[in-house]
Amino acid sequence: MTGFGKSVVELKNKKIIVEIKSLNSKQLDLSVRVPALLREKEMELRNIISRRVERGKVEASIFIESLNAEASMQFNIPAMKAYKEQIDNVASELGIPTPPDWYSLLLRFPEVLKSDSSQTATTEDNEAVVRAVNEAIDALLQYRTAEGAKLEDFFSIRIENIRNLLARIPRYETERVEHIRSRIVDNLSQLPQVEYDRARLEQEMIFYIEKLDVNEEKQRLTQHLNYFMETLGLDHGQGKKLGFISQEMGREINTLGSKSNHAEMQKIVVRMKDELEQIKEQVLNVL
Repeated sequence: MTGFGKSVVELKNKKIIVEIKSLNSKQLDLSVRVPALLREKEMELRNIISRRVERGKVEASIFIESLNAEASMQFNIPAMKAYKEQIDNVASELGIPTPPDWYSLLLRFPEVLKSDSSQTATTEDNEAVVRAVNEAIDALLQYRTAEGAKLEDFFSIRIENIRNLLARIPRYETERVEHIRSRIVDNLSQLPQVEYDRARLEQEMIFYIEKLDVNEEKQRLTQHLNYFMETLGLDHGQGKKLGFISQEMGREINTLGSKSNHAEMQKIVVRMKDELEQIKEQVLNVL
C-alpha cells in the first residue's frame, strides 16, 4: 500500500501541484490539505481520492503557486491587530509579560499573510485541480502496481523456501521415533528392580509416538502454502485474506516445532518461522 504520486498542471498565471503518498493501514485513512482558494472543493476532492485509492494511510497535499510576477504577499494588518489586542488582554488578565518579539509571534498565526491575487477559484482552476488530482492518483497506482510485482516475486520465493524446508522433515522422522523409543527403554532399564508389562509398554509407547506424529501438520501447512499462492494470483483486494492464511501457516509451523522433539527438525522449524515473519511483514503492503 506504500506509494507516491505527483502531478503538476500549469495555467496562465498559476501552477497547481498535487502530491499523494500512502502508507500501510488496515483501512482507508485519508487526510487532504488544500489552500484556502479550494476550500469549497475539498469534499469533492476527498470523494475522488476515496473512490480510487483502496486502503492505506493516505495524505494528499495540494499547492497553488502564482506565476504572475506582479502577484505579491501582503500583511493582513487587521488580523495582526486583532491578534495583538487579544494577546495584550490575556497578558493583562493573567498578569504575565507581553511577548518580547511581536513579529515572530504574530507571523505564526493563520491568515496573517494574504495574497493580492484573486481569492475565488475559477471554473478553469477547479477543472485543473481535478485533473491534477486524478493524474497524481494515476502515478500513485502505477507506483503501487510496480511494488506489487516485486512483492509477488518476494512471496513466491519465501513460500518456495518454506515448501523446501517442509520436504526435509520426513528424513528425520524415522530417526526421531527410534530415538524416542530408545530413550524410554534406556530410562526404564536404569530403574532397579522394576517389573513392567512389555505389551503394555509397547501400547503406551505407540500412543505416545502417535501424539508426536506431524503428518497432519505437514498436510495442512502444504494446503496453506498452496492456498496462499492461489490467492496471490487473484485480483487485487486480497491483502487481508493473505494475512489470515499466513496466520494459519504460523499455527502449523508452531505445532511442528512443539512436536518435533529433534534438534534438526527444530532448526528447520526456526528457518520456516524466519521465512514466515518476512511474509507477514510484507503482507501489510498488499491491498
